[in-house]
Amino acid sequence: MSTKKPSDLLGTGYDVGDLLGLSSQSVRKNYYPALQERLEELEQERNRYKWLFENALHGVFQANLRGGFLASNLAMARICGYDDPQQLQASVIRLREQLFCSAAEFDTMRQELLDCGSLSARETRFRRADQTPVHVAVTLLRRPDLGPEVVEAFVADISERVQSRQKLEQMNAELEKRVEERTEALHNANVDLRYQIEEREKIEQELKVAVDAATEANRGKDKYLAAASHDLLQPLNAARLMISALQDSTLPEAEERMVNQVHRALEGAEDLLADLLDISKLDQQAMKPDLTFLDLAELLTGLGEEFQAVAANAGLKFRVRTLPVIVQTDHRMLTRVLRNLLSNAFRYTREGGVVLSLRRRRDRLAIEVWDSGIGIEEHKLQDIFTEFHQLLPQNGGGRQGVGLGLAIVDRMVRILDYGIDVVSRPGRGSRFAVSIPLSQVHHEPQRQTPTPAAMAASGFDEARVLVIDNEPAVLESMTAVLERWGCVVLAAASEADALTLLGDGLEPDIILADYHLDNDRTGCEAIYAVRRFLNRDVPAAIITADRSDETRNLMRTQYLPILNKPIKPNRLRALLASLTSSVA
Repeated sequence: MSTKKPSDLLGTGYDVGDLLGLSSQSVRKNYYPALQERLEELEQERNRYKWLFENALHGVFQANLRGGFLASNLAMARICGYDDPQQLQASVIRLREQLFCSAAEFDTMRQELLDCGSLSARETRFRRADQTPVHVAVTLLRRPDLGPEVVEAFVADISERVQSRQKLEQMNAELEKRVEERTEALHNANVDLRYQIEEREKIEQELKVAVDAATEANRGKDKYLAAASHDLLQPLNAARLMISALQDSTLPEAEERMVNQVHRALEGAEDLLADLLDISKLDQQAMKPDLTFLDLAELLTGLGEEFQAVAANAGLKFRVRTLPVIVQTDHRMLTRVLRNLLSNAFRYTREGGVVLSLRRRRDRLAIEVWDSGIGIEEHKLQDIFTEFHQLLPQNGGGRQGVGLGLAIVDRMVRILDYGIDVVSRPGRGSRFAVSIPLSQVHHEPQRQTPTPAAMAASGFDEARVLVIDNEPAVLESMTAVLERWGCVVLAAASEADALTLLGDGLEPDIILADYHLDNDRTGCEAIYAVRRFLNRDVPAAIITADRSDETRNLMRTQYLPILNKPIKPNRLRALLASLTSSVA
């Protein structure tokens, strides 16, 4: 069998160039640019990795675990205390004995690498060029493709971290020692404290007994004060009404002067008693706001009519400016606040006048009381709201109070969550303003509030007023006052007496009844009995010395106006005007 020689292949049309893909020069030229471009890309990639390797912030090296370094970067050399990688590689030819401080630790890491193939962030110590240790965190990756024990590593110098940790451990040890010392001191202090606590408990027990006794005494005082005030208010009420009747009479000048002096004395006693009752409730936090919807225009108009007589007696001008506004507030507290402010304004104003006005501000309503009185010095403005502080010096003229009026105003305003401020100029007058948040303001009333002039125009001529009161002196004084106002008075000491009068054919237009009557009967029951007898809803009001919240709330549920004793004639006149207007 014959074999073909290489020269025989030439006859087939193929040669060596064809087998290598280089059969033609044109084909070879096509391959050269692509190959050259690929080689350049590989070179660029190699240079980039080389740059990253040489300039990495952390140490990077390649080494044989059985020998020394194969390659390293500058950061690795500096970690080990060498100037450059070549010096490091030349100096360290055995990692186990020359790089690692602990040969045993090296053996452990080597075995783990052989078993697992990698180690991550393992903390150890390397030996530096000066033979001092440096703490490092090493990540090792085995490269079996380069050799059975060839590894690549990333090294971070953690000397500062280790030092901080050691310092923290030292601080913790010191802290524990201090804690032990303090604990021992605290234990000793606790022993002393336990003794003191036992002594204090004995004292607290004694104090508790004393506080209970004081509380009981305080309750007794409150009950006594309430009972005594009720009993005091009855004769004061009778005397006040009698004096009012005398003031309406034509008297000689000397007698008129004495009547006016008695009137001022009674007025002072009444105000003092009312202030003491209110300040006692406020101190005990027994006064809580009872929020209802209130027509401010109607309130201010009523106060205007009430104080119109005061202004006339003092020869002062008095104006009331209102707006149609309804607010949710405590009617009694707000009325008391404004009444105290008006009383002060008239008390300390000798000429000129007083203005009561309601104004809208951007974020609030302001009820303002202006006067042209003596004024207040600026450094005293904060003191006027303290108890027993008086604006006028003693013997300074005018009726003296005891300095509780503005203290009551301040506390009631705070209970209502309102604001109050005052501006004043000595000798020119003052302006007190009560600020009500707009959040408490509601829709404007649709009805028109009767003006004081309109109320007065209705008059009391021939108005039949049934007065029911179990106190003969009060009944007599009420009769005298009302008759002087042109009323026809039907006086009854009880519900039975009132029904007897009705049986005689006398029918009242208005009923004024005391709340507490004899035999545990009440004025409410007497009013209802009269209405049933007449079979019509006769306008009525309760007059009482009982100032408790329970009684006031009860009257509100019964839709009965309430007037507290001692009765001030201007308030009684305003009440009658309101009741007669409802009759009309």
